Amino acid sequence: MPNPRNKHSKQRTRTRRAHHRVATPTIAKCATTGEAHIYHHAYYDDEGNMRYKGKILVKSKDEIE
Repeated sequence: MPNPRNKHSKQRTRTRRAHHRVATPTIAKCATTGEAHIYHHAYYDDEGNMRYKGKILVKSKDEIE
């Protein structure tokens, strides 16, 4: 496997990596509850229920008992 003949400087390496930043996630607003959440992610509403696409996936412990 070939190796570099000369060492790259720290500045050169860091300049190249400067473009590898993480994009900010897109925030959506639920039509049924009005909660802000990340697209394609489940979220908890004010009552403690886990929701996804406006439907309840997991009910809160208070509602189960």
